[in-house]
Amino acid sequence: MKTIEIIGYKRANLGKNESKKLRSEGNVPSVVYGGKEQIHFHSPMILFRDLIYTPGANFVKLNIEGKIKNAILQDIQFHPVSEIILHADFLELSENKKIKMEIPVKFLGNSPGVLQGGKILTRIRKLSILAYPKNMPEFIEIDISHLELGKSIKVEDILSKQYEILNSPLVSVVSVNIPRVTIEEEVEEEEEEEEGTEGEEGTEGTKEGDKESSKGGKEGDKTKSKDSEGDKKEESKD
Repeated sequence: MKTIEIIGYKRANLGKNESKKLRSEGNVPSVVYGGKEQIHFHSPMILFRDLIYTPGANFVKLNIEGKIKNAILQDIQFHPVSEIILHADFLELSENKKIKMEIPVKFLGNSPGVLQGGKILTRIRKLSILAYPKNMPEFIEIDISHLELGKSIKVEDILSKQYEILNSPLVSVVSVNIPRVTIEEEVEEEEEEEEGTEGEEGTEGTKEGDKESSKGGKEGDKTKSKDSEGDKKEESKD
């Protein structure tokens, strides 16, 4: 993993007023802990640019008045309006202690689903990783060269022996969505099939009705003929 150096200077005084003064001078009030000692210091805000505005995760080499501390950025606070850095917390590294970091995901290869008209949907941009410093990756690389249309890659599909992913194994990291046009076409085809089936049923019903009507008509005609024959026999007797 890439290491970024930040030069710091020990703080003689602590407190809100002192922190406010440091920020007005373009510095960031900071603290490093997790080792044998906790050190409060300040660093030029411009040095945080490469640490914050970078796509990957980074280790930090703190040079506080000649004392070197290997660390990671544990927490950082920004002003809600001006976005000025208010405070930064660093965690000192130890080779025999695991650390937790948020590591960005990086996709490799070309998805067949995209070539079929699908769209890549990144559901998680960073994964929570627990590992020893030497095994901590800069990115979590995910091969999407076999990702088909309508399919997804879950956390359980990218497990590694070098680190532990703390996110749920069933969480989807990336997927290829089926285009809306394709869905609409499938719905229209289904509706057309249903309409065709209903039309056939209606025709069958009409045919059966016609048959019943014809049967009823024939039976009515037979009844009328019998009645007329009876009338003739009565007249002849009279």
